[in-house]
Amino acid sequence: MFKIKFIIIPLLFFGTVTFSQVTVKDSVSEKSSELAFLADSTLDFELMMKDLDWFLDSISTPHSYFMGTVGFGKGYYNFINKADILLETESKLTYTPMVGYFHKSGFNFSVMGNVLRYNNKTSMYQFSISPGYDYLENRDFAAGLIFTRYFTRNDIPFYTTPLQNEIFSYFTYRKWWLKPSMKVSYGWGSRSEYSERETLIQDLRLRRDGIIKINSKESINDFSISWDVKHDFYWLDIFSDNDHIRISPQIAFDCGTQKFGFNQSANTYATTRRTNSDILYQTENIYLDDQIQFQPLSLGLLLRGEYSIGKFFIQSQLTMDYYFPALNNNFSSFFSLNAGFVF
Repeated sequence: MFKIKFIIIPLLFFGTVTFSQVTVKDSVSEKSSELAFLADSTLDFELMMKDLDWFLDSISTPHSYFMGTVGFGKGYYNFINKADILLETESKLTYTPMVGYFHKSGFNFSVMGNVLRYNNKTSMYQFSISPGYDYLENRDFAAGLIFTRYFTRNDIPFYTTPLQNEIFSYFTYRKWWLKPSMKVSYGWGSRSEYSERETLIQDLRLRRDGIIKINSKESINDFSISWDVKHDFYWLDIFSDNDHIRISPQIAFDCGTQKFGFNQSANTYATTRRTNSDILYQTENIYLDDQIQFQPLSLGLLLRGEYSIGKFFIQSQLTMDYYFPALNNNFSSFFSLNAGFVF
């Protein structure tokens, strides 16, 4: 049975209007029956609201668990073309396996890999480790801090950012019907990583400015801030007594520097389950700018869906994005799928 507020409240309203149109008869027994019916209806309404409150508490209350997921999504990669001095952008299917442990105290640790098919073989070109902490003691808001260390192969024929380390923090206010969030990322790398990718970096900047600028003393870092707002719609007990569907429309606005671009951030069920706030999944870092400036980067519309039954879940995400720094083809769209178990 569908149990959600935005469906139940209109039905209750219409039911009230119907009762107000009933002609009152001078009969004690009929009045008693009507009052009993109203009392039963009110009781059912309260039970449904309690069920929804219990469900929301169950997915946000701190508890310990392991999790394993596999994600699938399209990403854009800049490959070296031996016949041309410029890079060629290709859309590739990316696989992202992930395992993690999340303790009820808020501390967590996860390992994730990025797998891609290139040179006629499928290989993991990058993996990362991410210790973090989520503050979940207050039901009105959630906050967290995550550090990620990336390890990337040196023999790959496409561009990856020289940023090896990333600190990601978020704050989500959960009390309102529309839930606003702010996310901040800071990434940095080493001179050796920059040197290994310097030619590719200059080729990408050539697309933007038309000239190649070399700054051997520049700092290896990038900084970004994202603001978004969303609402979660829930349907409970769809096919069984322990499943649900969640639909989350979202608007996100990103600003930051774009000297090197960040590594992709994966939207995981762990973040959704613990904080009711998602991380934007995006793999497009095509246009780089060697000017140290803070600027608008993108405006995106996202539609997230989730079906969960018992310990199994499957998620999907459709992203329609307008990328401001691009000289052409500013609009893009992405679709990703994520599935896994919580145990």
